[in-house]
Amino acid sequence: MLYFSEIVGKKVYTEDNIHIGYLEDLIFLAVENPIVTKIVVKDRTNKKLIISTDYLQKVNKNLTIEKEFLVTYLEENELYLVKNLLDKQIIDLKGDKIVRVNDVALHQDKEKLSIAGVDIGILGVFRRLRIGAENFYKAASFLKIKFASQFLSWADIQPLELIRGNVKLRKKEEKLEKIRPEDLADYLEKTNVINARKFLKILDTEKAAEVIGNLNINYQTALFKNFHIDKAAKLITFLDPDEAVDVLLTLSKKKREEVLEKLNPKIKEKILHLFELSKEPIGALITMEYLTVGPEDTVRQVIDIIKKEATDFSSLYCIYVINKEKQLSGVVNLLEILRQDLDTPLYKFMTQNLIVIHLTTPVEIAMKKFLKYHLSSLPVINQEKRMEGIVNFDDITNYVQERIK
Repeated sequence: MLYFSEIVGKKVYTEDNIHIGYLEDLIFLAVENPIVTKIVVKDRTNKKLIISTDYLQKVNKNLTIEKEFLVTYLEENELYLVKNLLDKQIIDLKGDKIVRVNDVALHQDKEKLSIAGVDIGILGVFRRLRIGAENFYKAASFLKIKFASQFLSWADIQPLELIRGNVKLRKKEEKLEKIRPEDLADYLEKTNVINARKFLKILDTEKAAEVIGNLNINYQTALFKNFHIDKAAKLITFLDPDEAVDVLLTLSKKKREEVLEKLNPKIKEKILHLFELSKEPIGALITMEYLTVGPEDTVRQVIDIIKKEATDFSSLYCIYVINKEKQLSGVVNLLEILRQDLDTPLYKFMTQNLIVIHLTTPVEIAMKKFLKYHLSSLPVINQEKRMEGIVNFDDITNYVQERIK
């Protein structure tokens, strides 16, 4: 087995023996079977060169690449091994500790280089410090440290949000009950809905409901759309009534009515009362003064878009990110944009789990969301998750005040 610590810093040569620089990092595709797609080389001027592994010929004492190699760039769903995985935390589902990735194991065959797993033990630390086996045993004996190899294969860990350095063990899932609901919700929001559903099935209904209650409305909505009527009704009783209303409003009329019929009479009465609070459409408060960009757009490109397209805007609090299907997939605020390097793509730092409202959302509930999450604006989306516009806090506040008068 080859470890990253054993090859980082090695010299990189072309096949005709020209020294290019030193290996600084690897880039891998964040999928179930993570393949190393690119190498990062620091040349003699300290410039970083990203080179596809298609040009990589061999890895031994040094790295050899084809002489006619081309420099490329980081693509969507690709992550740096050093920046995004090495030294990052693994959440131990036993609930009593957090362990750290000390080294990364690589599998090498004739066609490709892939990530086999991670080393979370002290052996990984000493390997990275370049302490040989003999010296390691001496040091361990002197420090009275008992050690064993602690290797986790990639099949034993589940990426949650590797961009921010979080992974979780797939093992010992029965210990999830020990983790606080708000912490589990935070972790689940960093994975996809399919994984979240599998995750929640492990918990008993009450604990699952507590976790769901701590999720944002996007996740709650996506989950309830796939729940059976009985399960949806059982879980809805544990949600805040305001959030329950917004979730139910996103369901089909038939499913919404079926869920309501299954509810406890007192809870049903509260929810029906909230349904009747507002008949005014949120669409009357929508503004089209907002900007959308793609996840691969860089900070530099976004700033250019703002300069060109927002000159007549009365306000601009954030930029919305839409995918190729024109669906809302993220948001970035202006301050965060200014903090990033100009060539950083938005998907690297955008917030993916947004708070949203719909055309069916009562004004009162929209207002409560503004206050609860301290937002300046809320995106309005349709059933296909495409944006209809935004509602600003000032506009909805003025509306509510006028109606009170």
